Amino acid sequence: MSPAPPAFEPLSLSLLILIAAAVLLDLLLGDPRWLPHPVVGIGRVIARLERAWNHGPPADRQRRGQWLAALVVGGTWALAWSVLGVLAWVSPWLSVAMELVLLATTLAARGLADAARAVAVPLTQGDMAAARRALSMVVGRDTVGLDESELARGAVETVAENTVDGITAPLFWALLGGAPLALAYKATNTLDSMVGYRSPRFEDFGEASARLDDAANWLPARLTALTLWLAALFIPGSRWRGVLASTRREAPRHPSPNAGWPEAMVANLMGVQLGGLNHYAGRPSPRATLGTPHETLTAGHIERAITYMHGGWLAFLLLAVPLVLMREWLI
Repeated sequence: MSPAPPAFEPLSLSLLILIAAAVLLDLLLGDPRWLPHPVVGIGRVIARLERAWNHGPPADRQRRGQWLAALVVGGTWALAWSVLGVLAWVSPWLSVAMELVLLATTLAARGLADAARAVAVPLTQGDMAAARRALSMVVGRDTVGLDESELARGAVETVAENTVDGITAPLFWALLGGAPLALAYKATNTLDSMVGYRSPRFEDFGEASARLDDAANWLPARLTALTLWLAALFIPGSRWRGVLASTRREAPRHPSPNAGWPEAMVANLMGVQLGGLNHYAGRPSPRATLGTPHETLTAGHIERAITYMHGGWLAFLLLAVPLVLMREWLI
């Protein structure tokens, strides 16, 4: 007898309630170190397969990279679906509890806020060394010698960009397919972070992973920009007039087809400028600027970025309510 499928229908009211509970669980607990995290296991599989498959002529590496993306993403979905199905035979409540936990592992609202505040707190206290160390834990750029404005910029950009990867995109895919599809998205995101970036080693092997991640984030990134703007209507001090047009104009300047949308929106809402010159391993890497610098970036802007982050995912969930109710009514 085959396992029963998970109980939650896409865009159902019961699934939306479970997702909201998962968000609360993430906000309360974050990612406890003692609890095994699915992304860690996914990363280990990717690393092992990359070592075994990333060799030979470019065409062979490209083909194996496509197999890697299909195997990791499809395997993650199938494993999660099977586990939930088996647990449903044992006890429906056990399956629900497991899906709640799995959904929470795909979210990073608390972790993102904590990482940003780890930069903001010492920066506010004038401890530049501690702020630089904290920022170096979440960005790839060089942080040595950065002043308050540049440290704040790095933290604000991290919060804005990862609002999509760490919160709203998992919510989007969870609404369509529960924990299995949300975990498949996290597998896509992990593939991109490990093998999708541009370098001689991954240029061919990681192409499929990078393109898949771009596709998975395309709609969530743009919806997130919209929900950040909607949240700003209720956040005092926001410069929300005209920022939709500014964001649409500026977002394509970003080297990523998706990251520019939340970054440009946050920059325009706060009246600051993001982007500019970064250094990686001592090498300069100029980026297009986003936003108009009405204000100089300070530690206080990091907390404002966190406020927009929370407002953005909350508006994201609230926008799902009428869609869910419409579906329930039609059915």
